[in-house]
Order: sequence, then structure tokens, then C-alpha cells
Amino acid sequence: MTVSPPSTASTASTASTGPSAGLAAPPSEPSAPSSEPSAPSSEPSAPSCEPSAPSCEPSAPRAGTAAPTGRPDIVDLYLKHIGSGRAVMGRVMGGMAEVRSEGVWIHADDGRRFLDFGGYGVFIMGHRHPAVVEAVHRQIDTHPLASRVLLEPVAARAAQALAAHTPPGLDYVHFVNSGAEATEAALKLARAHGLTSVITTRSGFHGKTLGALSVTANTTYQTPFQPLLPDVTQVAYDDPADLEQALAAHRDRACVIVEPVQGEGGVRIPRPGYLGQVRALCRTYGALLVVDEIQTGMGRLGTWWGVDAEDVRPDVLLVGKGLSGGVVPVAAMVATAEAYAPFSRDPYLHTSTFGASPIACAAALATVRAMEEEDTVARAAALGPRILTAVRDVCAPYQGGLVREVRGRGLLIGIEFAEEQAVGELMLELISRGVLVNNSLNSTRVLRLTPPAVVEDSALDLFLTTLGAALRGTADRMTG
Repeated sequence: MTVSPPSTASTASTASTGPSAGLAAPPSEPSAPSSEPSAPSSEPSAPSCEPSAPSCEPSAPRAGTAAPTGRPDIVDLYLKHIGSGRAVMGRVMGGMAEVRSEGVWIHADDGRRFLDFGGYGVFIMGHRHPAVVEAVHRQIDTHPLASRVLLEPVAARAAQALAAHTPPGLDYVHFVNSGAEATEAALKLARAHGLTSVITTRSGFHGKTLGALSVTANTTYQTPFQPLLPDVTQVAYDDPADLEQALAAHRDRACVIVEPVQGEGGVRIPRPGYLGQVRALCRTYGALLVVDEIQTGMGRLGTWWGVDAEDVRPDVLLVGKGLSGGVVPVAAMVATAEAYAPFSRDPYLHTSTFGASPIACAAALATVRAMEEEDTVARAAALGPRILTAVRDVCAPYQGGLVREVRGRGLLIGIEFAEEQAVGELMLELISRGVLVNNSLNSTRVLRLTPPAVVEDSALDLFLTTLGAALRGTADRMTG
């Protein structure tokens, strides 16, 4: 497959852009009976794109336009029942609501569709992968939730499938419902070993529940909830000397949590050998090593796990996002037998009503099997460098001005801008042209791309054409 950035005058087609999962919009389906008299009787079909047209971009509204008519005002419902801040954000984004998805596409309630290069790293397999959807449907039809008294076979099989791909020795799997819960489980496991000090990295992101927030090094999110967990030390990322100083001060009582690449930190990629040095330092100073692969794992970096690049075996591995198959939320904490021993001995030490539910584990099991069958990791490894090169080419005219740097590993790519304003402006430009991306919560100047491994050439060409046009529009507005 060749991925090259088209010229600014090139045309792009949205036809036949899907993988085997199916990317083209399905025909309109009659809507369910509704008490809303103004609701449309059928869902509008996705917009088509004619190759013969002079330019071909999805017809999404410019941000700030009125919400689609003929349905309840979703923004108003958000304002009344979910929160004013989220309502305002929704209105700025155009007031649209997402109602359907498949492959690389998300469909809005007014019939428009959006190419999803965001999703915060969840959709490595695209949306609604058919094998995962089928497995979840089958589980719902047989046994959706467990009694938690008897043994549950789907959880056992999912744990076996996941452990088959983790670094050697990480055989014990504790399923939870979200990445933040996986972090919480790891912090509690460290406490169960008597390790009450935690060392985290600046700009690291590990979730926003109270314990996870304590190691998410961002005062914007932390300050309103102080005091958080005590005895948490922040060290510089990619700085073994700083880590060693902290470990020396907390010998035999520390837990270290680190990401192979800082995703929310702005796609910060450490120098080669960093993770190996972290592993060695943890051994020297008697620390438990927790590697957070919630965003970087499951093939996102072109390997099953970010630690694979340096053959590093942590004591605990955190898994999430891609484990869902883009269908059902599920995450996990995976540990060695020695690290997991306290939870292994006492199954009631850390529990959850919905953790390891049959539905979630059916999704996880189907995801791992589908990734094996479709060689998703190899596809991500091949696709990532091509997309990175193409994005760099599109950004090249703005390098040294609007754009500071484009960096990435696998299918995790960051575009760093000279000014924070550019991130918001470019996001709005892309949304108005039918492309979804993400900002970085711990790095306000970085726009983050997490494309699915199932994206095909025509959709990539569309993205690159759209990115070029959006960059031009952003540059024009910011230069007045």
C-alpha cells in the first residue's frame, strides 16, 4: 500500500473506503416509532462524493452553526442534565450528535459522516468490528451478567487469550471497566505489598479517579481535589538520573508508573533504552514497575505493547482502550505471579460488581482473536510510518511557523504547534470538513492522531487532503 499526500488540487473519493468490516454507509433504515412528531421517518443516507467534482470534502457544518432541526435539541438536554461546559463545547462543535458508526466512520444525526482519526486511541480495530459485535450479541443472548458466585468461563478464556500476548510471566489478569480502574487496581496492589510511595512522570496521564489522578501529573485536574494520595513524587520523563534520585530516597517502598510513550502528554517518545533503564533501576532499588499501556498497547505503537521494542518485562501492565474492540468498555491489570500474589490469595481484596462481566470479556476475547486472525499489529507497524511521513509532508509548508514538530510511533501521531490556539482552530476546521481528531489533555499545543489500523488508501487520501485544507484555513485565520 502506498500512502502519499495528494496535491492541493487533487480530488478525493469517499467511495469504497472500508475494510472487510465495511466502511461505506449502509442504506437508510426506517426509524423506530417515536413520540416526537418532528422526528424524521428514516435516517438520511451518508453524503456521497463524486470523483469528477473539482473538490470533494464531507459536508459537515462549520463549528458554531445551529444544531440540526427536526429532533430534540441535544445541546439543550446536555445543558439541563449533563453539564453546561459540555453543552457549550457541543454547540461550538456544531451541535451534532453521533448516532451510528462502522469501520473508520461516525455518522451524525443529520446524515453527515465523519472520518474518525481520534477516539482517544480506542478504535484500533475501527468501530463495531463485526467479529466483536457478533461475540457480544451472542453473549447477550446467553448470559450477559454473572452471579459472581460460580466460575465464569468467558473471563477465564479472555484472560488466557490476553496473557498469550503479554510479556513472558505476566499471566494473571484482573479485568475492570476502564483504564482509570486499572490504574487504581495497580496502586492498591502496590499497597498490598507495603509499597506506599509512588513515583510518576511529569505530563504522565493515568486517569482521573482519585488514586489515578494522584499520578496524573497535571495541576489543572489535581488542584480542585487536593489532598490526593500522599507520598507521590514526580520525576522528569525520559530522565533516568532523576528517577534514580527519587528511587534512592524511597528504597524498597516505591511503585513506579510510566508510559512507553506519553500519549496525553503530547506523544512524547523517549530515547531508545529508557524503559530498559527504568526496569533496571526498579530492580536495584526494590520498586514495583507498573507500565501503563492503556493507550499505547494492543498494537497502537506497531507492537503488541510499547515495552516490546526494548524487551522489557514490567511487574504490572495496564491494558485498556483497544481491548474493547471498539464495542464494549473493558480494561485490565495484568501482573506476574509474584506481583499478583495478594490479589490471588484473597479474591475479595479488590472487587467490582461489573468488573470481568461476561459481555466485556466476550468483547475482549473476540478482539484478541480478531487481531490474531487479521494480523492487526503488523498492519499498524506498516501503516504507521507511512501515515507519519505523509502527515509530515502535508505539514512541511508550515514547519518553523505554525507547526513546530510532527512526531509519532506506530498509529500514535502528534502535531505540535507554536501556539495553543492553533490546536483548537485546526480541530474546528477538521470537524467542519468531516474529520475527527483529538487534543492532548496534558499538552495543549499538540493535536493527536490515533487512526485505526483498518483505514484504507482512499480514506487516507481523504484525510491528507482535508488536513492540508484545514491547515491552510487555520494559518489564514491566525495570520489575519
